Amino acid sequence: MSVDTAAPGAATSRPGSAPLLDVREVTRHFTVSGTRIDVLHDCTFQVERGEVVAIVGQSGSGKSTLLNLLGLLDRPSGGTYTFDGVDTTRLGEGPRSRLRGEGVGFVFQQFHLLERRTALANVGVPMVLGGVPLLRRRARARALLEAVGLEHRLHSQPHQLSGGEQQRVALARALSREPALILADEPTGALDAASSTMIMEQLLEQARIRDAAVVVVTHDPKVAARADRVVELVEGRTR
Repeated sequence: MSVDTAAPGAATSRPGSAPLLDVREVTRHFTVSGTRIDVLHDCTFQVERGEVVAIVGQSGSGKSTLLNLLGLLDRPSGGTYTFDGVDTTRLGEGPRSRLRGEGVGFVFQQFHLLERRTALANVGVPMVLGGVPLLRRRARARALLEAVGLEHRLHSQPHQLSGGEQQRVALARALSREPALILADEPTGALDAASSTMIMEQLLEQARIRDAAVVVVTHDPKVAARADRVVELVEGRTR
């Protein structure tokens, strides 16, 4: 069970509404050279729309494995994971891929921007994959970059941007298909204090504006303190 450290104004369940994410007794193990390695054990928690949840824990506690499961990049070995009312454990690869592309936005520590593309083009990449027409794609990418304060950097390439600016481009890219869930894996780990604060403020703002859930994996207590709630992983177990 997760430990609530609710901040003022934290999201709460709407009467009669289901949580966006419902993780029930999820386990994950791997087999390496014939040896079974148990990473997650009976993880159970929920995340509401508009809520920002921080996942914390020591290195090796299973944080990245859990994030991969939430982002539909991996499947649990046991238990159930329901995303926006869909039991993902029953989905084939095609429907899982579509649900991931339409419903989940990813923000990574290392940005993963295309080096020879402008900020505008980088934000448009998920929309290209989603078949969004060119003019609509450009207009939405421009609006998203303006929303994160980068209207003056539309045509800059990654090497011309600071680390904080690159991460804001990555955040705009994650928002490009209006996902219900934003997953951020150590999004401030490569940034200075001022940039880290700015990125967290942007994540919080986007969660509220878009009524999206945000799940942040972090080792930084200052980042975790900005979340509505903290889920701690201890040796692969949520508490």
